Amino acid sequence: MKMTRLRLVFSTLQVVVSIFLLVSCCPASLAAGEFDPYTVLGVGKSATQAEVKKVYKKLAREWHPDKNKSPGAEDMFIKITKSYELLSNEEKRANYDRYGETAENQGYAQQQRQQFQHFHDSFYFDESFFHYQFNKGSKDFADTKYMLHFSQYMNDIVPDSFKKPYLIKITSDWCFSCIHIEPVWKEVVQELEALGMGIGVVDVGYERRLANHLGAHRTPSILGLINGKVTFFHYAVVREHLRQFVENLLPARLVEKVTDQNYMQFLNSWHEENKPHVLLFDQVPVVPLLYKLTAFAYKDYVRFGYVDQGLVETEALLQQYKINTYAPTMLLFKESTDKPVDIIQARGMKKQIIDEFVSNNKFLLVPRLVNQKLFEELCPVKQFHRRRKYCVLLVTSGEDSFTNGNEEFLSFAASNTKEIFRFAYVYQKQQQALCDVLLKDKESVPSQVLILERRNTAGKVSYKAVPGGWNGSEEEKFQLQEQLELLQKDPAFLTSVAVLPELNNEFASMFLLQWIYAAYDYVSQIGDDLLHNNWREMMPLLSLIFSALFILFGTVVIQAFSDSSDEKQTKPKTKEGPQNNSENDSPNASTSSRAPKKSFVEVTELTDITYTSNLVRLRPGHMNVVLVLTDAAKNALLSKFAKEVYSFTGSLTLHFSFLNLDKHKEWMESLLEFAQDAVQIDSDEDDSQHKADYTGYVLALNGHKKYLCLFKPVYTGEDLHMDSSSSSRASSSSRDEAATRKKTASSSLQIHHKLDRLGLWMERLLEGTLPRYYIPSWPGLDKITTSK
Repeated sequence: MKMTRLRLVFSTLQVVVSIFLLVSCCPASLAAGEFDPYTVLGVGKSATQAEVKKVYKKLAREWHPDKNKSPGAEDMFIKITKSYELLSNEEKRANYDRYGETAENQGYAQQQRQQFQHFHDSFYFDESFFHYQFNKGSKDFADTKYMLHFSQYMNDIVPDSFKKPYLIKITSDWCFSCIHIEPVWKEVVQELEALGMGIGVVDVGYERRLANHLGAHRTPSILGLINGKVTFFHYAVVREHLRQFVENLLPARLVEKVTDQNYMQFLNSWHEENKPHVLLFDQVPVVPLLYKLTAFAYKDYVRFGYVDQGLVETEALLQQYKINTYAPTMLLFKESTDKPVDIIQARGMKKQIIDEFVSNNKFLLVPRLVNQKLFEELCPVKQFHRRRKYCVLLVTSGEDSFTNGNEEFLSFAASNTKEIFRFAYVYQKQQQALCDVLLKDKESVPSQVLILERRNTAGKVSYKAVPGGWNGSEEEKFQLQEQLELLQKDPAFLTSVAVLPELNNEFASMFLLQWIYAAYDYVSQIGDDLLHNNWREMMPLLSLIFSALFILFGTVVIQAFSDSSDEKQTKPKTKEGPQNNSENDSPNASTSSRAPKKSFVEVTELTDITYTSNLVRLRPGHMNVVLVLTDAAKNALLSKFAKEVYSFTGSLTLHFSFLNLDKHKEWMESLLEFAQDAVQIDSDEDDSQHKADYTGYVLALNGHKKYLCLFKPVYTGEDLHMDSSSSSRASSSSRDEAATRKKTASSSLQIHHKLDRLGLWMERLLEGTLPRYYIPSWPGLDKITTSK
């Protein structure tokens, strides 16, 4: 009997274990059967990461919903992305190959293995065995309703961020940390969206390009977008921190604090700002976020002020406008500061009520046309006959003499409440181009009223000028009223047609101030990123800064070391004794190693003593520039030579010498035998008895490679002033005088002008573009010695 009971117990245990194993294995196998990443990508299990990436890029381009319009393209693209993300991660790929785990069943399978281990140890499990969570299942309203794509972000969200800020969450399917912030995120989204805040969610798995564009490299991340600028949230994800983060995104002076002392100044600024003004009355000391978001949305149209009803400094203001302190109140003022044109009061002030209240009063009764955008909104293009909008425009000036006419035009506009007419005025000096087109025949009239209708967006309008000008008299008002009534009966009443130029932006002078504010915001963002160690987003900017600093200081350090080394090279020379200047003819001077850019030019004489060191054994790459002169021309030529070559003394490979023809003419002639083509000195102009004059020649001698470059003096005609009257004194001897003058010109050529073009020749020498004349060997010492 006992044996039978034991067998029954063991049989029961075997059945329980079998059922458990079956239950724990089936979900994974089913999930694996439903989704196989290898099959989706079309690769084998032995495929490398490079092969998987290559196939993924190809399939992603083929099945992207923006390019493939087939019905199943989007689902297929999602499967391709999920498959790549699974197989590109070594850990997830190993889990899938071993256990058949995908993103959907990974959490479940891990819990199954843990529970199985627990069951194996104690044969116990509870109901939590059948419960599992993973991030994809936690996606609720936020992840589907507010999902962003790259094109949507660039085309819609960024332009819209200039009207309302956006709060964007970066998440992914495998972000288990995102589960912890989901309750707070849901609560904040529901609260901020009701106040007018934009919400967005970016899934890194599907929108990697958008995440990289935003600079979000980890999940979860929260960032704010306002005026096209991205700011990251760096604090703990709690409701208070997120609200404060949103308030910090908004500009500082968006809503002005108004009291009894400054409320008249605030209301009277409508003329300068060309905007209606709204006063918000509430009992809280801090401006509510709803009012700030509303002020940001309508910042281009309305100026907002806030009155704290709990302050003693606002009691007179409350009594003047009879404000009920039990509910928030909004007063809207236009041209008149004594009485508001509209008012709303409600205990639960909703965004929809405020938007309707402000949007119906965006413009003054008679606003000034200050830019093209305002003109297009006041006077829209004609679409249908029943939706015609006519713009009654007063061309006037801001001087005191025009004040009465401007006020009467305002009173006429206030009495005319028909929707088809919009009243505006323009200052002629500020919008001269517009007025020149409309008033081409009315130059003598100081103020003029025109009725116009925009026909297209290119600037074409139909218009008619009210005759007689405008001074605000009752007769002129009656005439204008008649013109408007005729226009309602017959739209063809506007007989003139013109194409208007684009209006000048009269507030463009504030650009410098806006640029300063933008620079301040940018610097603040950099400091905030540095403070919160957001190094990955800051890495491009830091790399640029450090690269610039490295180049700057590296150049300074290299220059400092090069200057110090040059000074060390010049010290031994200063000990040997005084150096030769441009007029020094000491035979012991050496130019083999000179410091660049001295305050003088060191020129040595080429003699039998310096012949070997300065020519025959000159170091490779070095050249000796030799000036050929005589005793009579020595001082003049050396002075001119020093001036011409002074700018080239910075080169360590150039040495400067001079050769005296009175002592070494035989050596000169022997050397030039190898450069006969270059030594042709205008043989057709010289007599057979005339001897060659080498004075002013310059030789560039390369002792190592045995070649020379030759500079020949070229007369520029600067100092020969021939008396033209002398040529007509004796016509019978004109030929003899021409010959005499020819000889005189060549002989009277001032010595220092022979080297006028030496600087250009030196530049060509350094460029290597001068012709070179090679010689077998330098003339011997017997040619250089002084002839007795």
